[in-house]
Amino acid sequence: MKPFLLLATRAEDLAADREYEAFCRYGGLEPEQLHRVRLERDPLPPVDLDDYSGVLVGGGPFNSSDPEDTKSAAQRRVEAELKGLLDEVVERDVPFLGACYGVGTLGAHQGAVIDGTYAEPVGPVTVELTPDGLADPLLAGLPSAFPAYVGHKEAVRKLPDSAVLLASSAGCPVQMFRVGRNLYATQFHPELDAEGIATRVEIYRDYGYFPPEEADEVIERCAAVDVTEPMRILRAFVERYAR
Repeated sequence: MKPFLLLATRAEDLAADREYEAFCRYGGLEPEQLHRVRLERDPLPPVDLDDYSGVLVGGGPFNSSDPEDTKSAAQRRVEAELKGLLDEVVERDVPFLGACYGVGTLGAHQGAVIDGTYAEPVGPVTVELTPDGLADPLLAGLPSAFPAYVGHKEAVRKLPDSAVLLASSAGCPVQMFRVGRNLYATQFHPELDAEGIATRVEIYRDYGYFPPEEADEVIERCAAVDVTEPMRILRAFVERYAR
């Protein structure tokens, strides 16, 4: 099997490593089957997409809708590198699954309107599949509504004509979309379980996602909901596209 490529942007080693472990665990991948590039640290090396089964993008603190003059040099570099890679990914309809920041990258590439209108606090939400979502082969067998973990400062406000809406939530109209036949992006995290989100809450408690003194309450709120269905999407993606 050709490996999958994970493009990560988390600067904190613990967050980055736990994210990688979660993608392996819920994707059913061994470490040698998931090649990671930490873009916040290293420039994107030359990528031959024919060497990979598909591309995964994890979450992170970058917001594509931030004013350009407030973005760090690293963020501007990462966005330029991802845009260049996405030019080829979209043109060739290469299997792609972006989680959280993947919405900003694929959405921005396709001309979506992305801003803070539909930001969601850290915690569980109910994701509802659209008719197109219920008919999508990647989501086959999922219930029409299921809990998932979110936590984001920006989201898609308006999808471009090239995208198909697959899932929504009460607080965020675009929770998942597809471009072409094989490119997917989720606003929720298909790799996160209760333990994983508790770790991120601790790591990012001072990043403005919630008042720092409320971290324990956020963790308790997340642990009170049994989140299992989103991980099936990650596993289905791997099983569908592994080659």
